[in-house]
Amino acid sequence: MNWDVIAENLGLYAQGARLTVTLTVASLVLSFVLALPLAFARNSRRPWLRYGVLGYTLIFRGTPLLVQLFLIYFGLAQFELVRASIFWPWLSSPMVCVLAAFVLNSAAYTTEIFAGGLRHIPSGEIEAARAYGMSDWVAARRILIPAMLTRSLPLYSNEMIMMLHATSLASTVTLLETTGVARNITLTSYIQFEPYVTAAGIYLVLTGALVSAFQLAQRRWGKHLTTRMG
Repeated sequence: MNWDVIAENLGLYAQGARLTVTLTVASLVLSFVLALPLAFARNSRRPWLRYGVLGYTLIFRGTPLLVQLFLIYFGLAQFELVRASIFWPWLSSPMVCVLAAFVLNSAAYTTEIFAGGLRHIPSGEIEAARAYGMSDWVAARRILIPAMLTRSLPLYSNEMIMMLHATSLASTVTLLETTGVARNITLTSYIQFEPYVTAAGIYLVLTGALVSAFQLAQRRWGKHLTTRMG
């Protein structure tokens, strides 16, 4: 084994880990903002709105993220209309394309998670909000969204971890995140085991940090649900 090569490239691994965290945080924040209104639309009484969101989530949950990334990064470039548009400087950027694919994919899963959380809110909480004369917006902000997020924490934590791991696909379109750094080292130093074990260790540490954060959040905001279930 040749761990000296790994020691020489620790700086590159640090840069790759920083990009991994950046992609994860940016994707999750943007997908969270997108999924909130979509979750309410998913439970809408208007069929065209409800089924429109369902179609979106089916497409992005029913196809591999890697395929979606390739379609956005390589596929859009095939259209002259796209290349001639004002959006081309952004759509030709690997970072923008990766974020677009990650956000659309994660938002589809998060929408279904949040929509399920909304469906499990007791009707009494909604009736109480109406009895107090709250508007739909106020009831959503004060009652529905907090209750939905509390009930969705366990499933949403899994989605966050999956998103962290999915950032490894960014290396397929030239971004040197953690997996991309490991791949470059294997190509330049002709070793396979050490670079990927190091990358796996970095992902393991980041995953552990996420799990710990969600355990704290679950104890802080979801304790009453756990007690009720027990």
